[in-house]
Amino acid sequence: MSREDMRGAEAQKEGGKAQLLSMTPQELGVFLKELGQPAFRAKQLFAWLHQGAAFDEMTNLPKALRERLEAECLANPVSVLETVRSKIDGTIKLLYRLPDGHVIEGVLMRYKYGNTLCLSTQVGCRMGCAFCASTLDGCARSLTPGEMLGQIVCANGVLRRGDQEGEASKVGNIVLMGSGEPLDNYDNVVKFLRILHTEGGLCIGMRSVSLSTCGLVPQMRRFAGEGLPVTLSLSLHAPSDEIRRRLMPVAKAYAMDEVLDACRYYIEKTGRHVIFEYALVHGVNAAPEHAAQLACRIRGMQCHVNLIPLNSVPERGLTGVTEREVEAFKKALEQRGISVTRRREMGDDIEGACGQLRRRYLQEDA
Repeated sequence: MSREDMRGAEAQKEGGKAQLLSMTPQELGVFLKELGQPAFRAKQLFAWLHQGAAFDEMTNLPKALRERLEAECLANPVSVLETVRSKIDGTIKLLYRLPDGHVIEGVLMRYKYGNTLCLSTQVGCRMGCAFCASTLDGCARSLTPGEMLGQIVCANGVLRRGDQEGEASKVGNIVLMGSGEPLDNYDNVVKFLRILHTEGGLCIGMRSVSLSTCGLVPQMRRFAGEGLPVTLSLSLHAPSDEIRRRLMPVAKAYAMDEVLDACRYYIEKTGRHVIFEYALVHGVNAAPEHAAQLACRIRGMQCHVNLIPLNSVPERGLTGVTEREVEAFKKALEQRGISVTRRREMGDDIEGACGQLRRRYLQEDA
């Protein structure tokens, strides 16, 4: 277990209080049995927790039990510290506080087909990708399953209190693309996913979940066998090893051929397609010849390329691309038979890119 995972495990009982959202119904049953409660209480408690109820609102539980849970447990280890709503597209940026004082962030995006939450899996990130603000201060620790689920519960609460006419009350789609590398927090993320679609809880299906990885090959292959058919999104961002090593330190450990072979294995095991995330960086990876190289590497795969015009990261000295560059790159892929779209840019007026709001908060708090 890594040092970050150990700190995450310690957070499961921050301040001596158990994180009930990290427990499966079976684990809640064992926990409640030790308190002298009958087995059926676990199902009741599980449902209340995932609805975002406080202990005193769990009216079908005995008062004595509610008081004990209040004293010894956390219903939700996550609280909303700040919300910022985009005036352009209604996107909501959420800043959360964890029990140990750390802060993380998420992005709640509004689409015609429903609400999508981009959530964090770690406090910061240690992968070191040159274009990402989340990694600038490293990784403080990994999140527990309850802290990941708690982000969704809080977002649902924000939606319920929303003042927009016709605003849906629940998150229906999840993308693990916030701060952190999900597969660097493997066990907690897998447990989070299993609880996520458990009946009686949030009950979100795996086909409504996307998991983004920078390309940790052993974990990708292991994850393919978990029976969790989420959409795998690979942060590729380069057509060659040389360029990828410049942008992503993980490329020094795993060559592109290894990473792409792991993607093919995932497709074979799960039957799902893979999405290649490709941040266009001016003067680095955004020329038509780079698109031609990329097409050669991924042709014949069950995949889709998602082009992302870079959000500039001044600390790294990287800048975005022009509209002409985006269109030329997209056209070059299409001409070679590659499925490609440009990511819809959301929340530009509210520091929508990963890590920006958290970093601003930490700088102001320093």
